[in-house]
Order: sequence, then structure tokens, then C-alpha cells
Amino acid sequence: MDIGEKLMVSALNELLPPEYPFDRETLVRKTLNIETNPEWGCDPRKRPIPDLLRFGVIILDKPPNMTSHEVAAWVSKILEVEPVGHGGTLDPRVTGVLPLALGKATPLGHLWLKSDKEYICVMRLHEDVPEEEILRVFREFTGEIYQRPPLRSAVKRRTRRRKIYELEFLEKDGRDVLFRVKCQAGTYIRKLCVDIGDVLGVGAHMIDLRRIRSGIFEEKYAVIMQQVVDAYLLWKETEDDSELRNVVLPMEVGTLHLKRIIVSDKAVGAITYGAQLYAPGVVAFDYNIVAGDTVALLTIKGELIGLATVDVSGDDLAVMNRGQVTKRIRVLMPRDVYPPFWKGEFKKSSMHV
Repeated sequence: MDIGEKLMVSALNELLPPEYPFDRETLVRKTLNIETNPEWGCDPRKRPIPDLLRFGVIILDKPPNMTSHEVAAWVSKILEVEPVGHGGTLDPRVTGVLPLALGKATPLGHLWLKSDKEYICVMRLHEDVPEEEILRVFREFTGEIYQRPPLRSAVKRRTRRRKIYELEFLEKDGRDVLFRVKCQAGTYIRKLCVDIGDVLGVGAHMIDLRRIRSGIFEEKYAVIMQQVVDAYLLWKETEDDSELRNVVLPMEVGTLHLKRIIVSDKAVGAITYGAQLYAPGVVAFDYNIVAGDTVALLTIKGELIGLATVDVSGDDLAVMNRGQVTKRIRVLMPRDVYPPFWKGEFKKSSMHV
């Protein structure tokens, strides 16, 4: 691997610990001319704190007795940044992984809403049931199920299909059943407990729930609210940003599950001014891209330019020398981080070291 390829993969590889489950070796080089000017942009991990707060994500461990919107509002007040969005609503009593997008990174929240979720739940049966019978019913509920949202829900109450990927019995204490469920986004675990109780013929309800994973965000990477407060105050009072950088991650972390296209320095500026990406501006890409996919457009340094809907497949892109690659781009990078070459004089903007 030459220095150009190392530049392309290193920034994203090292944003999270090495055990994080992402294959970053799928890039196909489209050009041998892979160079980046150190005067333009920067490694996402080295952004100044004000820029990090405007283009960052937090993997928060949501506390009980607060709505997701209240948590987002509190974080906005603590960090003095607006707006703050979240990626998947949790009921007030539910705890666990709640990814937050800060400032200009809030469009990433829409990516996370549709991601799979994983929970640990305590269900209380209304009568005692043998463990073998519970295991049998759990097998019935694994796979595609039909659910009608409860009365108090944010969506229209109509029957819809959802997938239960895993439903694992953990232990039973009297009439309380502890289980783990991995499911499609939009699955109501409270309703799942009620439906399981109905099939068992004894009735059941949920008494406790914790989300341990939301898409790519796992419980072991989550921070609590007090860590957010302490890290921010430490930076404000002493200018020590080490803890804050452990709490607020670059927004690029929120796209680690997406396929990628790496863009040449000379094409970045045009994209931030509204241009689409054309084949000459592509220096590398994930080979398994399919037309219609949402992909992350990244600079050679690993910075997120925006989210794009591609118009071509990886096979097509491999042989293209000209032509349009994207049909829609949601630009997240500010203008003038990289020079717009057609505009003459270049004045540096923020997100630049």
C-alpha cells in the first residue's frame, strides 16, 4: 500500500478503536495520481474544537426519565451548539444508546433512523410459564412479524411488517423473563412483549428496556451525560481538549457503515458550491457500489464532503473516464475549505487547520 492509499484509509480507520467491525480494505483505486495538499482541509481527528462541535457526533448513553428530545436539548445547552439531533427515539423510561448529531452534522440523523437496533428487555408474564414453552414461542417470533403500533405512538396505527433477526432467551426469575432482541428499526418492543404474552396465553408486559446497539453504534462506546459536562468544562476552563475529543467524535464516524467514494482535492471545492461529482474527480471507491446507493463522499484526508446518491455501479465507475457519477448530493462540508479553482482568489474557511 503506497502513501496515497494510506492517506485515504487511515483517517477513517483510526477514528474508532481497531476492534470496531468495519472492513476498510474494499477501496479500488481509479488513478495512480493520488495526492493531497496539506494546506487544504485537515485530518478529521485534528479539527479545532469549535469545528468539532459544529461537525460532530456523540454516542450517548441516554439516562432514564428523559425523552430523546429533552436529552438533545440538554446537550445543545451544555455544549452551546445548535441544533442537536438524535438518531432514533427512545421512550422516557428506556435507557441506552442514543446517537446525537451536532450542528451542521444533523443530516446524518436520518441515516441512523433506519438502522437495525438491539435491546435487552425484561418482560413480566402475568402467569408462570415453563421455560420450554417460552423458547418455543420465541422461535415463532423470530423472522418477519406483523405489528400494529400502540395507541401512544408517533406513527399512523396501521399493521406493518418488521423483522426480528435474533430473539435470545437469557434467564427467567419467577414470571420475569430477560431476553435480547436484534430487530429492524421501527419495531415496538413493548408491543412485542404484549404479543408474546398473548401467544403464550397468559398475557405479558414490558417492565424494563435498554438499547445496547443502534446501527453501528454499540453500548461499549457510549458516554454518559456527566462525561459530556465534565469534558466540556475541562476544555473551557483549562483548554485541555483530550476528554472532549473522547466524547465528541468527528461526524465521519456517523458514516462508517456507508460505501465510499474518495474525491480528488481539485473536485472538492466544486461539490461544495453545488456541482455534481464527475468521473475525473474520483480517485478511489468501494467496489460494491450499486446505482441508487447512498454513499459518503470523502476527501483523500478522510473528511466528509457530503452524502450522495450515485448514478452508476462500481463496475461502471471502474471504466469511466468521464461522465456524471452522482445525481444528488447533500453537502455537509462548508465552502472554501478546499479552493474553488474557477473563482480565482482563495480565502480559507473554518474546518481548516
